[in-house]
Amino acid sequence: MDTNGRLVAGSHNRNEFVLINADEIGRVTSVKELSGQICQICGDEIEFNVDGEPFVACNECAFPVCRPCYEYERREGNQACPQCKTRYKRIKGSPRVDGDEDEDEFDDLEHEFDYNGNPQQVAEAALSSRLNIGRSASGITTPSKLDAAAINSEIPLLTYGQEFNGPIYIVVPPRPMDPKKDLAVYGYGTVAWKERMEEWKKKQNEKLQVVKHQGDKGGMNGDELDDPDLPKMDEGRQPLSRKLPIPSSKINPYRMVILLRMAILGLFFHYRIRHPVHDAFGLWLTSIICEIWFAVSWIFDQFPKWSPIERETYLDRLSLRYEKEGKPSELASVDIFVSTVDPLKEPPLITANTVLSILAVDYPIDKVACYVSDDGAAMLTFEALSETSEFARKWVPFCKKFSIEPRAPEWYFAQKVDYLRDKVEPTFVRERRAMKREYEEFKVRINGLVAMAQKVPEEGWTMQDGTPWPGNNVRDHPGMIQVFLGQNGVRDIEGNELPRLIYVSREKRPGFEHHKKAGAMNSLIRVSAVISNAPYLLNVDCDHYINNSKALREAMCFMMDPQAGKKICYVQFPQRFDGIDRHDRYSNRNVVFFDINMKGLDGIQGPIYVGTGCVFRRQALYGYDAPKKAKPPGKTCNCWPKWCCCCFGSRKKNRKGKSKDNKKKTKNRETSTQIHALENIEEGIEGIDSEKTSLMPQIKFEKKFGQSPVFIASTLLEDGGVPHGATSASLLKEAIHVISCGYEDKTEWGKEVGWIYGSVTEDILTGFKMHCHGWRSVYCIPKRAAFKGSAPINLSDRLHQVLRWALGSVEILLSRHCPIWYGYGCGLKPLERFSYINSVVYPLTSLPLIIYCTLPAVCLLTGKFIVPEISNYASIVFMGLFISIAVTSILEMQWGGVGIDDWWRNEQFWVIGGASSHFFALLQGLLKVLAGVNTNFTVTSKAADDGEFSELYLFKWTSLLVPPMTLLIINIIGVAVGISDAINNG
Repeated sequence: MDTNGRLVAGSHNRNEFVLINADEIGRVTSVKELSGQICQICGDEIEFNVDGEPFVACNECAFPVCRPCYEYERREGNQACPQCKTRYKRIKGSPRVDGDEDEDEFDDLEHEFDYNGNPQQVAEAALSSRLNIGRSASGITTPSKLDAAAINSEIPLLTYGQEFNGPIYIVVPPRPMDPKKDLAVYGYGTVAWKERMEEWKKKQNEKLQVVKHQGDKGGMNGDELDDPDLPKMDEGRQPLSRKLPIPSSKINPYRMVILLRMAILGLFFHYRIRHPVHDAFGLWLTSIICEIWFAVSWIFDQFPKWSPIERETYLDRLSLRYEKEGKPSELASVDIFVSTVDPLKEPPLITANTVLSILAVDYPIDKVACYVSDDGAAMLTFEALSETSEFARKWVPFCKKFSIEPRAPEWYFAQKVDYLRDKVEPTFVRERRAMKREYEEFKVRINGLVAMAQKVPEEGWTMQDGTPWPGNNVRDHPGMIQVFLGQNGVRDIEGNELPRLIYVSREKRPGFEHHKKAGAMNSLIRVSAVISNAPYLLNVDCDHYINNSKALREAMCFMMDPQAGKKICYVQFPQRFDGIDRHDRYSNRNVVFFDINMKGLDGIQGPIYVGTGCVFRRQALYGYDAPKKAKPPGKTCNCWPKWCCCCFGSRKKNRKGKSKDNKKKTKNRETSTQIHALENIEEGIEGIDSEKTSLMPQIKFEKKFGQSPVFIASTLLEDGGVPHGATSASLLKEAIHVISCGYEDKTEWGKEVGWIYGSVTEDILTGFKMHCHGWRSVYCIPKRAAFKGSAPINLSDRLHQVLRWALGSVEILLSRHCPIWYGYGCGLKPLERFSYINSVVYPLTSLPLIIYCTLPAVCLLTGKFIVPEISNYASIVFMGLFISIAVTSILEMQWGGVGIDDWWRNEQFWVIGGASSHFFALLQGLLKVLAGVNTNFTVTSKAADDGEFSELYLFKWTSLLVPPMTLLIINIIGVAVGISDAINNG
């Protein structure tokens, strides 16, 4: 029986159904009309299964729902029928979800009425299902367990034993409406149900309204949203990003060449080892050892690039899912860290531009907080930040009003583009000129502060109120926190709120180890957790401004994706640079690494962390393991005989019961721990002896995170947020406490929590630890570069920068965190380990590189050569090796989008850096580990406004240039001797 009291029957000689209404006997509806049943959720037609029957999601009330909506409701919703609230059972062909294992047996609706397509039996089955009629042995349908009032005895039932030329008509008089039955069972055909459906559709439409952002023209417009024919759930349910594999036409030849190169390499070593040079055995053996090391390092570098991928984000879907019109944004909050040390080497104007680009980012204002770490406790940085907060009141509304890019004023006004393009507001030109004048005045004030800071007074700096500046002694000063902007603080010139801007300088005292940048970043983690506690963090260097105002939204497309976002620890953006000469002669852009190597890693477990331009999940920085995907329940009962289920069923149930009990105990324990931590926010930790049992979880937290109840409570809030009822004064007091110099003593900070200590390149170590915990990372390359920074264009500064990176790798290589032996049996994938091994052993290549570069000169000077007279076979092998190397590089450039100039500069600087910076880093690393000789590094100078490429041709001598200059001279001498010998002796 359908919703209007009609019965479904079948024809004896026609393959069709008819619907008979007792009030309208003459009206007959065919099966085509039955197939037009509409899904009450998405509005699509309900499809037929393989047996020709309409899909039925709920076998209790038969509420019309299509299969995609049924599967989505089971996967993402409350797993229940919208009408009768009965839990959906799994239908054959649908994926399993949590809770399916609790069902005693498999519920297969698709074969409920399987009569091999016989229309008579199909009709009879329909009648039996609706009226509970049984079939007698004689084939005549008889009532069974049927209410006498439901059937009029005067109207005979027609059997299938009679012959008819037309459809069968079964007439049943309408019964009186029972409100309880009709609303509970057949309620979706009533007026009350229609009202419920209209209300439900209205709510769904409100949930999926698109907020049209300024400058975002990729979303739907208002007319499209009001179109009733549009499906209301499809766009909101789709993923926020997708992988874009490299086309097979590019990647397959690349892989084939790699395998071919491996084979040729084997033939090469077979020939070289089988044909020693006896009169120059020493040179020959040295060359063989160097070549073997080169081959091993090539393998470590090559195979992580086996499966490169690219990614694409959908910002409109992000808004569709998390931003509803007329309601507060549901996007997650983000705390942004900016680190600086020396304002004389990192100009305050550059730091100010970075901060301004952060404050003007295209993201909800109440979701952004900017923390500036001044690890040099410089009053110049403090005063410059105060000036920046005042200028931000004018700059931020200007950026958002006209949707300009980039939102760092120095780089925006320096653009050599038509700034009137796509700007139709008549006031834009006038306001732009006024804003440029304001920025020029701002620059004058900042430069005036810098000029005044060149000469430090004898009594030290004094603040405006006459008190001495607390940071006059850089190595001995208290912790300082100043909130410049906030939700309840200064507003912009249009009266709107501004994001938070907070100055932080951690406490420093003699005798304490402060761990350089890693220690400063860990202090920011704790301060931000106490004050704002956003679930996600972004860290940038002071010279890396936000070039794409939607960068945070790009990251949230991965982090907040309900399907894949839970296991992502960070989203790494590539580093792009301004102020580099067109030829990039010192390979500052490093495009081979960022556009080839990092794409390859993204196809494995994710890119390595490169120190800046990275959005983190706060919980991952706390040292927690990645959430493990629940294994699907065993499918024994579906594929093994029933006697197997009988034999092993009891054990399975016992395991299931134990797992449930363990889950309940774990959940209760976590809940009690969280409540206990929250209760101790204002009271502190007391009564350890008297309440030792109840305080054990709290004591474990203290050993891991330190003695701050407020911070410990914040670590339990996975979605962020500050504790309710906490005052601003108490939070600032606690924030001062967590940046004290002794706070990390006897804790796991720098060991398992936060940025990891033990290397000057804390970025590699921190990312490595996260991947060992089972997390994965994501590489995001937006069409418009997310961040841009400045790079040293002088050769001397560039070599010192590479020296610091290489020394950090050597420190990791000689530590317990070396990826060669650390982290086995955890979540680190083998090819990801290869990449980390390559990132720490590459300085060792400097030794064979220098030796191998010396061999040609030695051979020319001594007249003894490392290769004997080669045969035709050897020449073919050598040529094949050289060709395979060239083809591999060409194919890499093709799928990576790297130009030949960039690739050539990268190869050049690899030799220069390998023979200089890498070699010195290896020596200094050995001295530091074996002899305890520490090396102090200075911050790389950032370019200011001294003119474009002003230092490009400025030569600064450094001891790092000694090895490459020596190699150059030796080889020149060797070539001269070889030529003269050839002329004299033939």
